[in-house]
Amino acid sequence: MMKKLWVLAASAWARRLERRSLARGLWAPAGASVSAGARGLCVLALGAASAMAGPLTFGIRGGVPFTDFTNAVTSGNFNYTSKTQRYIVGPTAELKLPFGLGIGVDALYRRFSYNGIFTGANVSTSTSGNAWEFPVLVKYRFPAPIARPYIEGGVAWDSLQGLTQDVRTGLANAGVVSRTPVELHKTTTTGFVMGVGLDVHALILHISPEIRYTRWGAKHFLDPNGGFGSNQNQAEFLVGITF
Repeated sequence: MMKKLWVLAASAWARRLERRSLARGLWAPAGASVSAGARGLCVLALGAASAMAGPLTFGIRGGVPFTDFTNAVTSGNFNYTSKTQRYIVGPTAELKLPFGLGIGVDALYRRFSYNGIFTGANVSTSTSGNAWEFPVLVKYRFPAPIARPYIEGGVAWDSLQGLTQDVRTGLANAGVVSRTPVELHKTTTTGFVMGVGLDVHALILHISPEIRYTRWGAKHFLDPNGGFGSNQNQAEFLVGITF
C-alpha cells in the first residue's frame, strides 16, 4: 500500500514539475528533453519508494482453541474445575522472502482460570492468570493466483503472567492470596508448532485462516496427586489479517 502511494505521489510531482519547467524554460540545457528529465526524476522517486516499502507485513491474528488449557479430574477427596476462555488473540508480523517463503512471529494472548475444592481439609482455591504465546514460524506458500495454500512449522514459547490464587478455608471469611499456586510447575515452557492454512489476497489485505497444532515440552501446572494439570497438546483455529 505504501509503495502504491509513493508511486502515485512521484508521478504527480513529476508531471507538475514538467508543466512548470515548460512555462519558465528552466528545465535543462539546450537540446535536453523536458519529458526525459521528468521521466528520470520519476524513476528516482520510484526507486526510493521501492526501497522504503519493504516486504514486512503487520496485522492481527485471533481465533478459537479446540483444546482446553488445563485438564481437571474429580475424585473422592478433591474436585478441580477449569474454565477455558474460547478466544486467543494478538499482533502478528511476517517477513516475506523469495520462493514463497516467509518468517512469521505472533504474540498471542489468552485468559485462563480454575477452581479446586479439597473436602478432607475443607479448603477451596480459585486461580486465574494470563498466558502469552510467542510462536516463530517458517512458512511456505504454494504458487497460486489469489488463494495460496501454505504450510508452516517452528518453535513457540508460552509464558504465564499475573498469576493469583485465592485460598480459603471453611471457617475464614477472607482468603489468602498467593502468586505461586501449589500446582505451578513451570511459568515458561517451549514447544514445536506446525500448521496448514490458506493465504487469500483481497485488495490491500491478506486474510489467512489456518489450523495450528502445538506440542509443549512441559506442563505449566502439575498436581502432585494427579488431579490437575495443563494440556501439553494444543490445537486451534486462527485467522490472520495483515497489511
